[in-house]
This record gives sequence, C-alpha cells and structure tokens, in this order.
Amino acid sequence: MKIDLSGRIALVSGSTQGIGYAIAAQLARAGATVVVNGRAEASTEDAAAHLREELPDATVRAVPADLATADGAAAMAAAVPDVDILCNNLGIFGARPALEISDDEWRRFFEVNVLSAVRLIRTYLPGMMDRGWGRVTAIASDSAVVTPVEMIHYGMTKTALLAVTRGFAKVAAGTGVTVNSVIAGPTHTAGVETFVAELVGDDLPWDEAQRRFMREHRPYSLVQRLIEPREIGDMVVYLSSEQASATTGGALRVDGGYVDAILP
Repeated sequence: MKIDLSGRIALVSGSTQGIGYAIAAQLARAGATVVVNGRAEASTEDAAAHLREELPDATVRAVPADLATADGAAAMAAAVPDVDILCNNLGIFGARPALEISDDEWRRFFEVNVLSAVRLIRTYLPGMMDRGWGRVTAIASDSAVVTPVEMIHYGMTKTALLAVTRGFAKVAAGTGVTVNSVIAGPTHTAGVETFVAELVGDDLPWDEAQRRFMREHRPYSLVQRLIEPREIGDMVVYLSSEQASATTGGALRVDGGYVDAILP
C-alpha cells in the first residue's frame, strides 16, 4: 500500500520527542507538511531542525505553544489557521497512589491530556468539514481500558479520549472527515527506559532489562517487547490517508496484543 500525503498539512501536538516526534516523522515521510509543536521555543525548533536533517526533502514548521491552555490553543490557531490532519498526541503521565492524587493534579491531567485535544478539535474540525476532507486522531493508551492502579488519573484521561473521539466522529458524520483514536501499548521511549530501570534495576543491558520488564510487569503482551514509536506513527499515517476513508469513530490498537480483549 502506497500512502501519499502530499499537499496535506499535519499538526502533531506534543511532538518534540518520543511518540509525537515519531508520528511527525512518519507523516513527513509520507509527504505531509508537518507542524511540530512543544511548549518551549528552543526544544520545538530543535525537534524541527532534527526532523529536517533526518528527512531533507520534508517540509517542517516549528510552532511552540502550550496547548494545555486556552491561550496556547489560540496562539496555534493564529499561527496555523487550517490543517488537514490533526493528531492529538500531547499527554503527561506519572505514578501516584490513588488516595494521594490532589484535586489540582486531577485537573492538570485533564487539562493536558483531554482538554488540549478538545480545544484543537473545536479549532480545526469545522474547516475540515467545510472542505469535505480531514483526519483527526488521538493517541490513547492501553490504560484507557486497563486502568493502572498506580496512575488512575492518567487512565481516566485516556478513557475520556476514547469518548471524545467517538463523539466528534458523530459530529463529523457524512462530511468526509474521520475521527479515530489509537490505543498505544507499552512503548519504548526515553521516559519508559527510566521507568523500566526503576522497576528492574539500572545495572542490566537494555535488551535484558526490557525482556525482564515485559515478563514481570507486562506479561500479557503478545509481542513480548516494547512497541517502537515508529509503529504507532505508521498507524497514524494509515488513518490519515485516503485508504482509511471508511474508518471512523474507532479505537484502533497498536498495543502488541497487550489488552486481553477482542474489542477495546
């Protein structure tokens, strides 16, 4: 299957590193003009520069904005009035005993992980619907359907994203715009490497540490390894394509079979 996104403008929120950067890279490889986003100007410009170095033929813009805030969303809308492809990737996570999660922390996770997506959809969906074409994806998590006891506030936000994307898919019904979420499983990022080291020790070679982590802490994974960010990017590229025109309102899994269920 050859996917060509030439002529499309794609915005990936929270794309200076990790999964977001990999999604931006895969969209750029498919020919899309990509808007890289982060809170800080320096890190956003650095990520865009690195992407241009990695993909010399790519068209990449750097737009710093704190999309967890209404002001940040407004700044993004002013800088990039229209997009064809919106990927809501921005998110935070962190372990906390459930009874110790404060009201402020509940609000912070909801603002960053959920409201950032809602604001961007409200910003860009009307234009997509008017033009008769658009693609919206949200990066959810296996934690959306398997709530982690060590961070239920995070799990709650990812469950909410499934509802948000399903609801907006109904808003866009019949317009040529699709809205989907991607359920990402345990993924290999720098932050997860630190998390793995905390659980299995930092004195093991990475391959051995990963195998031990999966065996002891993620035993239900069917691929029995961490997912690479590029693999999530590949799903987003597909969902952003013409070939995915009949896929909407869905929660598609890139979880390595981790969620032990037929449906999400």
